[in-house]
Amino acid sequence: MTELELVLPDIDYLEEVVAYKAEFLQAGEHLHGGARLDIMSDLSEWLTHVMTIAKGEGLEEGRVPSSTFLCIRQSDQKMVGICNIRHNLSQPFLVNFAGHIGYSIRPSERRKGYAKEQLRLALKEAGKLGITRALVTCDVNNVASEKTILANGGNYDNTYVNPSDGSETKRYWIEVTND
Repeated sequence: MTELELVLPDIDYLEEVVAYKAEFLQAGEHLHGGARLDIMSDLSEWLTHVMTIAKGEGLEEGRVPSSTFLCIRQSDQKMVGICNIRHNLSQPFLVNFAGHIGYSIRPSERRKGYAKEQLRLALKEAGKLGITRALVTCDVNNVASEKTILANGGNYDNTYVNPSDGSETKRYWIEVTND
């Protein structure tokens, strides 16, 4: 599948970002991999935020530098996904729960193979950042995400149980190749 591409967020995609966010809000779902898109109301402020954190500047406590990408379908320039690649796992939250890559697919665009392709493209971007082995996680009940991780070479490590709320997160490692 070559119809998807990852692009850095910019002003040209703001309408797509607005529609993407609105679809998640309407569905009542959490928007994973959005670098706080779900909680920021000013999208120009969000654009500045993602550019700043990619450089490792202005990081809040417990955060690491990360790169955010929009997943765009080339045929119609529609935003079908978003992903965030953390440059390192220097925080316990990332090691235990979030991993290197967070991602989501627009609710109306699911079951088309886009998550698998988006993760494949995100792993390529992770390789460009010097990540040779990526930790990718999913909720224990998220079968679709687990299948996406496995389809990209995920090797099960363990299931982390959050001591504060008992939630369970499956942890997988994926070898990153530069092909």
